[in-house]
Amino acid sequence: MAASRVALVTDWLTTMGGAERVVLAAHQAFPEAPIFTSTFTPETMPDFAQLDVRTTWLQKLPRPLRRLHKFFPMLRVRAFRELDLSAYDIILSFSSAEAKQVRKTRPGQVHICYCHTPIRYYWSHYAEYKKDPGFGRLNWLIRLAMPLFVPPLKQADFAAAQKVDVFIANSREVQQRILKYYKRPATVIHPPVAVDRFDPARVRADYYVALGRQVPYKRIDLAVAAATKLKLPLRVYGNGSEHDRLVAMAGPTVQFFSDRFGDASDAAVAEALNHAKGYIFPSEEDFGIVSVEALAAGAPVIAYSKGGVMDIVQDDESGILFHRQTVDSVVEAIQRAEQTTFLPGTLRRKAKRFDTSLFLTKLRKVVLDNSQF
Repeated sequence: MAASRVALVTDWLTTMGGAERVVLAAHQAFPEAPIFTSTFTPETMPDFAQLDVRTTWLQKLPRPLRRLHKFFPMLRVRAFRELDLSAYDIILSFSSAEAKQVRKTRPGQVHICYCHTPIRYYWSHYAEYKKDPGFGRLNWLIRLAMPLFVPPLKQADFAAAQKVDVFIANSREVQQRILKYYKRPATVIHPPVAVDRFDPARVRADYYVALGRQVPYKRIDLAVAAATKLKLPLRVYGNGSEHDRLVAMAGPTVQFFSDRFGDASDAAVAEALNHAKGYIFPSEEDFGIVSVEALAAGAPVIAYSKGGVMDIVQDDESGILFHRQTVDSVVEAIQRAEQTTFLPGTLRRKAKRFDTSLFLTKLRKVVLDNSQF
């Protein structure tokens, strides 16, 4: 029996995040598979620089236009549809946007989609994105355009979902969204986490950590405001459009370890989590890889009780859950955490459920079960 030829497809490779780490892990499972994507900036993605990355025609646009590709989702739809993947038996897409638009072009091909979420700004979070699209001074233009462009884009996204053979969801929350919006069942395989990258300290420091892109929906402002109100030490890692506002609202106990032009290193973040008293996670995420990393580092997670984090955190066991996205709710959760004993070794064991090795085993099995060769 000949081995199936596998192609990996992802939305874009321009900034490193959780979705990109999933693709890297998938490449471990299928090292011979090329990676297809809309646009690629190897200078910002050193982990991919030596891999076989192949781009769409969007990559040929002048650099200023290429950087604006997120403004033109229909162009990405067209670019992915025009990819020639006829040489591959298994098309394995990783998508929170248009990668699922790739087409099978011959009998016997199987398309498996690892879905981070149905496109948030079309389906589950349309109202939130319309209120604050995250484009700064261009927000007014995006708000005007959304009612005109989103309906046909939703239709195209739904149609593409019907042509996927197998859906994989990254959490139970996303599994439910896939069923609700695409009317399709999905198997849950949690994203991979390099648990062994962390070395939890037995004696914890006195500071908390907040981490992530500083954009409106991440709600890092809640962590900053709560720590300021309680006069507790907070270390904030990340950058983004909210950076200046967060700095302006922060009290003297809040420190920023990166600026709007650059992130702190992975090593610095890991070291901070290894000693942190806790990790504050105020946003609703599709999964939330950093929450698992915090547990692996021995830090309890103080989290908003919605989204993928419900697969990760058990209240009073591996963290504290709060139920409203308000400063007072975060304050109360931190106060509860201060009165609760968490053992770093126990938290690390809970993180082992999400280790990369389990992801690789489960992903290979799905591909093997759906291989016709």
